[in-house]
Amino acid sequence: MSITKNLTEIKSQLPAHVTLVAVSKTKPVADLMEAYITGQRIFGENKIQEMTEKWEQMPKDIEWHMIGHVQTNKVKFMAEYVSLIHGVDSLKLLREINKQAKKNNRVIDCLLQIHIAEEETKFGLDEEELNHILTSDDFKSLENIKIVGLMGMATFTENQNQIEKEFNHLKSIFDKTNKLSVINYQLSILSMGMSGDYQLAISCGSTMVRIGSSIFGGR
Repeated sequence: MSITKNLTEIKSQLPAHVTLVAVSKTKPVADLMEAYITGQRIFGENKIQEMTEKWEQMPKDIEWHMIGHVQTNKVKFMAEYVSLIHGVDSLKLLREINKQAKKNNRVIDCLLQIHIAEEETKFGLDEEELNHILTSDDFKSLENIKIVGLMGMATFTENQNQIEKEFNHLKSIFDKTNKLSVINYQLSILSMGMSGDYQLAISCGSTMVRIGSSIFGGR
């Protein structure tokens, strides 16, 4: 299996406006470096400690994306360097990211995670919770975070119609809330689609896909 070959093939299929996050969790630095040499600069990790170790060892022009569920007490360990935090699903977490970003004299970009799947296990906000956050004074006072997009994960199913319905639902929320004029809420990223469904996600409006096993092989 060639990481270089896989990556080149996937990139050749992606439209120019779609960003590829190479999901490198659990993979050794050598694998990431092979992708790096091929030109990949954005890597997604789901454990802060592992991501930090890789950040320390690897070139500094890499964008590190935290794609896993984030515990508030761990935010401080990545606040110095993280480029984008996916999967932010509470005001409490936003406050903590804001606090740690301020300590590091940064503004940290975040994606809010919207619950679109039928499975109960997936994290995320529903539309009502999203609107509640966006209209709160508390949110507007957070000067060291910027919501640059929304993300969501479809139900793990073979049913393409259901997946498409869920992606379209997220796209409609994205379009609706993007009209709001809130200083720290300016959406440019719609992150949906992974190895199994990214082509469908792109056809539904995704501008960022997260692909792991199709690049690095299974875990």
